[in-house]
Amino acid sequence: MHPVKHFASLVGLGLGLAAASATPASPDPAAPDLSAVTTCKPGAPCASPLPVRVVIVTMFEIGKDTGDAPGEFQLWKERRKLDMRIAFPHSFHDLYYNPDSQILGVVTGVGTAKSATATMALGLDPRFDLSRAYWLIAGIAGIDPADASIGSAAWARYSVDGDLAHEIDAREIPAGWKSGFFPLDTQGPGDRKPPNPRGELFEVNLALRDWAYGLTKDMTLPDDPGIKAERARYTGYPNAQRPPFVLKGDQLSAMTFWHGKMMNDWANDWVGYWTSRKGEFVTSAMEETGTLQAINYLDRIGKVDKKRVLVLRTGSNFTMPPPGITAADYLLRENEGYSAMNVSVESLYLVGSKVVDELIGRWDRYRDTPPQ
Repeated sequence: MHPVKHFASLVGLGLGLAAASATPASPDPAAPDLSAVTTCKPGAPCASPLPVRVVIVTMFEIGKDTGDAPGEFQLWKERRKLDMRIAFPHSFHDLYYNPDSQILGVVTGVGTAKSATATMALGLDPRFDLSRAYWLIAGIAGIDPADASIGSAAWARYSVDGDLAHEIDAREIPAGWKSGFFPLDTQGPGDRKPPNPRGELFEVNLALRDWAYGLTKDMTLPDDPGIKAERARYTGYPNAQRPPFVLKGDQLSAMTFWHGKMMNDWANDWVGYWTSRKGEFVTSAMEETGTLQAINYLDRIGKVDKKRVLVLRTGSNFTMPPPGITAADYLLRENEGYSAMNVSVESLYLVGSKVVDELIGRWDRYRDTPPQ
């Protein structure tokens, strides 16, 4: 989930995040031709496209790109020295590039419409060679207290769309229905015919996901007294009360910022249905199905390699309230500033960076063949 309505209110939080060091890049024998962005116009033919090793896909920034309260992009820009600004007028936000590491930073904008169009615009831009690029989709999210605590980081195998559906208003739900929201081509929420995904389900390269998890699973993630007190309220949810940790967990991508136990139950059922019970709902966000749809299309024409995509989300807030608090009260309070905003953006960078360091530092190994 993303703070659509209260970015401005978060700017003054004063995060005080410590800078993290990055492993130096292993340069290619030939440095990239930077004239690709000084002489080539956006969308026009380009004789010398910039090589890209890793694309960092973020969805929002709170205020400025540097120097204030960070959203998803700022730590990547500052710590990875993404200082080369590249005009991107046919999308939401300009691009930033490091010619030494060949990392490209993207801010798609919030929601599947923006994420899909930004990814497609990048993939078809002749100024970039993305044929060997790894894609790290890195964002904050709501997190299911049954599975993890706020501040935790989840590597997803599946991303499930939560918008393509039938819906009946809650005040008109027939007796016996669990909800008024049910899959297309079914006869109600109790109809469990085999799923036939037509854009509702995306799966990343499982071997790559498991490799990234294995690389990061033992990391100690940031913690603070504020989120420790918040997770202590989740009595009966032992995973929610743990300090932040790295886990495997799937993601629901929906444009509506939903909240509450009943919606959380729906999310678990929805992800279970579309993955044939192979997936486990852990995080709730808004963009991945748009991003992954564009990547799948681009893969068909050889512009990108869909087997090089990773999805990482860190919990900035819980998807349901603690016992004794109503969904409405908790949601409105969280809208004033997520409980784990500070920690989640730091964890996002630290966990994602461990993978990026490995890919960049051993590029001769991973350039042609994804790790397994």
